[in-house]
Amino acid sequence: MKLLKPLYVTTLITATLVSCKSVHKIPVPVAVQNGINISAKNVALTEEEKQRWGHADIATDTIPGMSVLQAYEFLKGKESTEVIVAVNDSGIDLDHEDLKDILWVNPKEIAGNGIDDDKNGFIDDVHGWNFLGDIYDENLEITRIIKLKSEKFDGKTESDIDAKDKAEYDEYMELKEIFDKKLGEAASEKEKYAFYLNMFETSHNAMVANTGKEDYELSDVEAIVTEDAMLLKQRELAMNVLKGGTSIPAEMKQIKRGVEHYTSSVDSHYNLDFNPRKDLLGDDENDMSTKYYGDGNPKNHQDDEIHGTHVAGIILATNDNNKGVDGVAKNVKLMSVRCVPNGDEYDKDVALAFRYAVDNGAKVINTSFGKGYSMHADWVHEAIKYAEKHDVLIVNAAGNDADNIDEVASYPNDAPDMKEEISDNMITIGAMGSSYDEHMLATFSNYGQINVDVFAPGVQVYATVPNNEYQYLSGTSMASPSTAGVAAMIRSYYPELSASQVKHILMNSGTVINFKVIKPGTEDELVELSDLCVSGRIVNAYNAVKMAEEMTAKKKKK
Repeated sequence: MKLLKPLYVTTLITATLVSCKSVHKIPVPVAVQNGINISAKNVALTEEEKQRWGHADIATDTIPGMSVLQAYEFLKGKESTEVIVAVNDSGIDLDHEDLKDILWVNPKEIAGNGIDDDKNGFIDDVHGWNFLGDIYDENLEITRIIKLKSEKFDGKTESDIDAKDKAEYDEYMELKEIFDKKLGEAASEKEKYAFYLNMFETSHNAMVANTGKEDYELSDVEAIVTEDAMLLKQRELAMNVLKGGTSIPAEMKQIKRGVEHYTSSVDSHYNLDFNPRKDLLGDDENDMSTKYYGDGNPKNHQDDEIHGTHVAGIILATNDNNKGVDGVAKNVKLMSVRCVPNGDEYDKDVALAFRYAVDNGAKVINTSFGKGYSMHADWVHEAIKYAEKHDVLIVNAAGNDADNIDEVASYPNDAPDMKEEISDNMITIGAMGSSYDEHMLATFSNYGQINVDVFAPGVQVYATVPNNEYQYLSGTSMASPSTAGVAAMIRSYYPELSASQVKHILMNSGTVINFKVIKPGTEDELVELSDLCVSGRIVNAYNAVKMAEEMTAKKKKK
C-alpha cells in the first residue's frame, strides 16, 4: 500500500502531462462568418453604459463590447484555476480599493526583511519588481541614440567619415534632423501653452474681481460694464468659454496638462544632458551583464503616474465588490513589474521584466507601451522567445500614432523584419470605440495587415487610477489589457490550452466586421478591417470561451 500511493501520483502526473501536450496539438478552429448586422446605437450612451461599454454585447446592447457577461454566463458552474497576470508598465497603486485584494504575493519572500529569501536575485520582491528605482522622467530613445552617436560624429562633416562608417553617419544625420525638429516643436508648444495659461488665468482673476464670485456664471459676466479695452477682451473670453458649457478653471486644468507635457518633452524627453539612470539607478542600460538592480517597490511613485494602475484595473479590478469597476478577468492575481518611465522604456528593462514575470509564474503579460526606435531590440526578442518556451502569452499594444506598423517600426514587436514572427506567443492589439459603424476604430490607433492581430475596446475606457479614483482614458494601452483580461479568462478556465492556442482563439473567435471602417489617421477613407489587421475582427470573450470549450471537448471525447 505504501508503494501504491506514490505510483498512483506519478501515474496521474504523467497522464496529466500527456493530456496537456496532446491538447496543445489540437488545432484552433478556423475563423467563421459571425458578423452581426445591426444598426448602430443612435442615442448617447448613459453614464453606466459608458463605464462598462467594453463589456457590452453587440447583439443585445448595440455596443461593440466583448460580451463579457455572456462569457461568464457560459462559464457558470465550470471550474477555474488561479492565473497570474503581469502588468509590465509604470508603477501601480497597490493600495487601490479595487486592486489591493487581488495582488500576487511571492510565497517564498518575507516582506521587508532586506533578504533575498527565495534566492532569485531580487530582494523583497513581494508583489513584483521595480526596475526603475526612483526614476520617473526619462529620455526618449531617439535622444539616447543621438547622445551615443554624437560622441562619434558630432562636429564632423561627410568628408571626415571613413567609408566603413558612412551608413552609420547617414543614419545619425537623419535622426539628428528629426530630433532637432521634434525638440523645436516641443519648445514652441510649451511656449504656446504657457501663453494660453497666462491669458486664461488673468481673465479668470479679472472676472472674480469684477463679479465678486469665484464660481461666476454667464449672467454675472454679461453684467460687467466697462470701457477698459483689456477687461472687455477678458470678458469676451469668459463669455465664450461659459457659452461653450464649461468654465475657465476647467479649461485651465486642461491647458496645464499641455504645459506639463511639453515641459517634460523639453526638460526630459529631448534633453541631451538629462541622465536620471546614471544619477538615480547607477545602472548601465547598454550592459546586460548586470541584471539585478532597482528595488521591490513597484508602486506608482507620483500621483500622476496613473498608466499602470488604469491598465491593471481594466484586466482584473475586483469583481462584484460594489466599487468602481469590474475587471474582465476573475480568479487572477496581479504582478506589478515597473519598467516604463515617463519617457521611453529601456530595452534592457523590458527584456528583464519579461524574464522576471515568466520566472515568477505569470501566464499572461500585458505590455501597454511602445516606441519608434530601439537600440537593443535583440534583447527583447530573446526574452519574448524565452516567454514562449515557458508557455507565457504576451498581449501587446499596437501604438497610438495612426501608423501602418507593417511599414513604420514599433517596439516591442515579435517580427524583427516586420514580416516574419520569431515566436507565436505575442498578440498585438489595435484600439476601437463604442460606435458600431464606420467610426468604430480609434482615430489614433496603429494598424497593420501583418503586425496587428485584432482590435479591442480602447476609447474612453473607465478604470482605476491612483488614490481610489477612476478615470476615462483612451489608447491602444487600454485595448491591450481589455484583450489580456479575456486571455486570462481563457487560461483560467482552460489551463490546458497553450499560449499560442489562446492567441489564435482570440483572433479566430473575434466578431468579424462586415462593413467598412474609416482608416485611422484619415478623414473619411473607408477600408475593410481585414486590410488593417490579420484577423479582420474585434475581440469577443463569449465567442472565445465557446471556442476554447470546443477545443478541450475534443480531447475529452477521445
